[in-house]
Amino acid sequence: MTELALKEIMSSGGAEDDIPQAERKTVTDFCYLLDKSKQLFNGLRDLPQYGQKQWQSYFGRTFDVYTKLWKFQQQHRQVLDNRYGLKRWQIGEIASKIGQLYYHYYLRTSETSYLNEAFSFYSAIRQRSYYSQVNKEDRPELVVKKLRYYARFIVVCLLLNKMDVVKDLVKELSDEIEDYTHRFNTEDQVEWNLVLQEVAAFIEADPVMVLNDDNTIVITSNRLSETGAPLLEQGMIVGQLALADALIIGNCNNQVKFSELTIDMFRMLQALEREPMNLASQMNKPGMQESTEKPARRENPHKYLLYKPTFSQLYTFLAASFKELPANSVLLIYLSATGVFPSGRSDSEGPYDFGGVLTNSNRDIINGDAIHKRNQSYKEMHCLHPGDLYPFTRKPLFIIVDSSNSVAYKNFTNLFGQPLVCLLSPTAYPKALQDQSQRGSLFTLFLNNPLMAFLFVSGLSSMRRGLWEKCQDYLRKINRDIAQLLTHSRSIDQSFLQFFGDEFLRLLLTRFIFCSATMRMHKIFRQETRNYPESYPQLPRDETVENPHLQKHILELASILDVRNVFLENTLDDY
Repeated sequence: MTELALKEIMSSGGAEDDIPQAERKTVTDFCYLLDKSKQLFNGLRDLPQYGQKQWQSYFGRTFDVYTKLWKFQQQHRQVLDNRYGLKRWQIGEIASKIGQLYYHYYLRTSETSYLNEAFSFYSAIRQRSYYSQVNKEDRPELVVKKLRYYARFIVVCLLLNKMDVVKDLVKELSDEIEDYTHRFNTEDQVEWNLVLQEVAAFIEADPVMVLNDDNTIVITSNRLSETGAPLLEQGMIVGQLALADALIIGNCNNQVKFSELTIDMFRMLQALEREPMNLASQMNKPGMQESTEKPARRENPHKYLLYKPTFSQLYTFLAASFKELPANSVLLIYLSATGVFPSGRSDSEGPYDFGGVLTNSNRDIINGDAIHKRNQSYKEMHCLHPGDLYPFTRKPLFIIVDSSNSVAYKNFTNLFGQPLVCLLSPTAYPKALQDQSQRGSLFTLFLNNPLMAFLFVSGLSSMRRGLWEKCQDYLRKINRDIAQLLTHSRSIDQSFLQFFGDEFLRLLLTRFIFCSATMRMHKIFRQETRNYPESYPQLPRDETVENPHLQKHILELASILDVRNVFLENTLDDY
């Protein structure tokens, strides 16, 4: 801070000569820390978004300065009030920045505990009403800071499944937006109303409600819990690979989204995380634990969340993940995207002849588009073709494709002999099933919350908590039996077993088989084979997705729910 600016601040607190030297130093030190914190925070934008090493030391320095700044304003609040004119919204801004730091640290590390820290700071702002006086000042930019704080707080609450808090925040944000637009007659009213619509649609995306006895909604978490994945029995021979990195890509048209997170991306990221722990007992600053301390359990896989990426963005992040993948580790690619189909007939059947899934197009390649439309022999350039992933099969690769053209990835070739599995969604759903595509894909819902998906295809929209918990217990038994079917199979491709040692991948594989078996037994799904999920390599059907023992379990689950009439009793007779 310049000497002149400092004099202006302090002159408002009385004659400059009357200010004790110690108080003058307090204000000077505060201004220095405030300037330094802003400088470091703004510098975060310049850090590369990919790569896991370059940013850690910079984040550490930023946390250091904000920790000092936060403690400093607490210790010297009276002097800063009298001599600096510190306002409550300025304290709120510091707390909000610390909340943002923790949230971004979560995005960089995938460690869910940092979400709790972000929640603590955002919650303190609300409880202590730091922004309450903003509306009295005739400064629209301050009100926008308050609105952005609400939007960020809502994202953190959504990720922590704190839906009761989300609903309260949405109501408060709605009132704030109404007051803001009424007072300032601004041009961004439409944008803020869109934020409200998006979060409202996001909250209502689940197709089934679980209810307490008093009809309040039960909030269910779909992160990996201690009892989530089926345990490996003694003697099960599986690989020792660990899921280390995941790219979660969302590019579906018209799907519910909030803050560059589609509902499919939101569901998949939760399927790749453990339940968060509280960091209260640990040090304030992330990444500062002693290196000798070993975590009590395995970390979450690192994730990149890519909303509507261009091909070049997607490939850059993919290459960064591939480069940094540790030994004996797996890279997961999840694609939730609109299908791109081949434009003309091709004589060959190569990895670029079946289309793929859509990537975002930049306007700067419009000329290329024009050429493409004139000549049908060219391949679609704004598309991730199966062949585009071939270079990355040099390391263990686990692919999930949720798209109307997922079957394009069935034509994979394992060139390098590394473990490779593709789980592929149905390419269409029965017309008799109510269209839910805007509220997220049914296939991804099965991978995230299989019981909710099962209820939806059975025509149920609500359920009592007691019955829900009984069905969850039974589903855990089904998952254990599916794990046994897989590991006891004599004809299954070894790639499946090499991935089966990892808890997250084991749960995804068992849920995929449950999803596929359910759809193959369901009366309305059996009208067309494109209503079924597929995989590369193919699973031995009689030992997995059409196993009589598993079919019996599914009918039993249907009986518990009194929906057995939706499923065929003797499916094996129909083949």
